[in-house]
Amino acid sequence: MDLSRVIKPWKLEPPKTLVFVNATIIDPVEGQLIPNATVRISGGKIAQIDTTGSETVKEGVDNSDIIDLSGKYLCPGLIDCHVHIAVTPGEADLRAYNDMTERISLLRQPHVLKTMLERGFTSIRDCGGASLAMKEAIEEGVVPGPRLFIAGFALSQTGGHGDMRARHDDKLCCGGSISGISRIVDGPAECYKFARDELRQGADFIKIMGGGGVASPTDRIEHVQFSDEEIKAIVTVANNAGTYVTSHSYTPQAIQQAINLGVRGIEHGNLIDLETAQLMAEKKAFLTPTLIAHVMSKQMNFLPPDGAAKNDEVLEKGLRAMKMAVDVGVTVCFGTDLLGPMHFAQSKEFTVRSKVLTPIQILRSATTNAARLLMQEDRLGQVREGFASDLLILNANPLEDITILDRSEQSILGVVKDGRVMTSRWGKLRADA
Repeated sequence: MDLSRVIKPWKLEPPKTLVFVNATIIDPVEGQLIPNATVRISGGKIAQIDTTGSETVKEGVDNSDIIDLSGKYLCPGLIDCHVHIAVTPGEADLRAYNDMTERISLLRQPHVLKTMLERGFTSIRDCGGASLAMKEAIEEGVVPGPRLFIAGFALSQTGGHGDMRARHDDKLCCGGSISGISRIVDGPAECYKFARDELRQGADFIKIMGGGGVASPTDRIEHVQFSDEEIKAIVTVANNAGTYVTSHSYTPQAIQQAINLGVRGIEHGNLIDLETAQLMAEKKAFLTPTLIAHVMSKQMNFLPPDGAAKNDEVLEKGLRAMKMAVDVGVTVCFGTDLLGPMHFAQSKEFTVRSKVLTPIQILRSATTNAARLLMQEDRLGQVREGFASDLLILNANPLEDITILDRSEQSILGVVKDGRVMTSRWGKLRADA
């Protein structure tokens, strides 16, 4: 008896060895295609890549596990660097989510995760709300989903972007109180304590609400939130633990404060100016725009009137800000920030970005750039020997038209994560899960 399977009956079998032949590999580093490649995956990793026609790559593999990809493309799995899986579908507008319990959210999250995987996202970075329990459930095979990197609860000041109490709500908020997908902290002492506690509870990085936001009820976009001393405390905690801080910030003031104090990533950044973009490039800070969230919030009338007005302000400036950042050398990553019923639009971010960026710039944002932000550049984001076997089998070339990734049901024939075929829309490819 295998006792481990009695204790954890959902435990996955080791991934099988597969060989893809006649593949055209998409290389996001060089922005080019590698034709006539044979790729062997084994043990969840890319074991060997051959372009010489050698037969040794196929040794010991059954014919049924050798898949001919003639006319097909092999692309690295996609990475979404800004999601909130805890704000699940089920309600029509943001106000209704005040009544959603953690239990309801947890039961709905597997649907969100499964559909992300089907869209080709093999890794995601949750910027507030996802739990260690869900991350472990994915790792163990209880729930199929993308590889999950979590912030735990985002840290917000009282009255900041993470404080979801309305103006007439007079309930007092104690240090560390949870508000939606955030935790309320004030003063350096609380910042030290609760940043450390998020790491204790499994956070891979720390997220702060460094400026005003669209969805929050009592702040304004132009507000700078947290003092220098508070941010320094949080950055110290993250640095001591070998990780980093990312900040929700729209304005030049909030962005400059954050990165000058050691914050590594900026979420959104829609109102960035040239001086701030150049400073970000100099400091090697990462920018993760989330433009589709603003587009869909407007289309679906998701926000209350105050939030809708703020959304209009940042929507019209977001594309220009992202293009400016790319042009001055900021490392830009792919993010979506979709909430509630809007998760279905995740891949539409590719089409939105295509208005101002080239296909290779956009693909890098969802592969190599994202892997660097996750501190996983030696493991994710490329089809390369020794890397995790996170692969997409495509029937078209995204370097010619990146918007094919916005039509996943037509363009993505298969999704492989950790060497397992998680999704197949092709008769030649058998799904493992």
